[in-house]
Amino acid sequence: MAELGEADEAELQRLVAAEQQKAQFTAQVHHFMELCWDKCVEKPGYRLDSRTENSLSSCVDCFIDTTLAITGRFAQIVQKGGQ
Repeated sequence: MAELGEADEAELQRLVAAEQQKAQFTAQVHHFMELCWDKCVEKPGYRLDSRTENSLSSCVDCFIDTTLAITGRFAQIVQKGGQ
């Protein structure tokens, strides 16, 4: 197996660091979504009342928006490093 040059090794380290940071942000987002869920769903039942449904819908919207923002930001970071 060929050894990595200094530039390749630096690039690999940068990509690994970016992925680790992305994983940390994703874990935080999931934690906040759990908190959101816990606030919305006071007691599980067979049906959702309108308040719970609206609250959960808001949680989902925030989750999607945040996930897209994080993904876009890390895509920019990876592209900048590749140039």
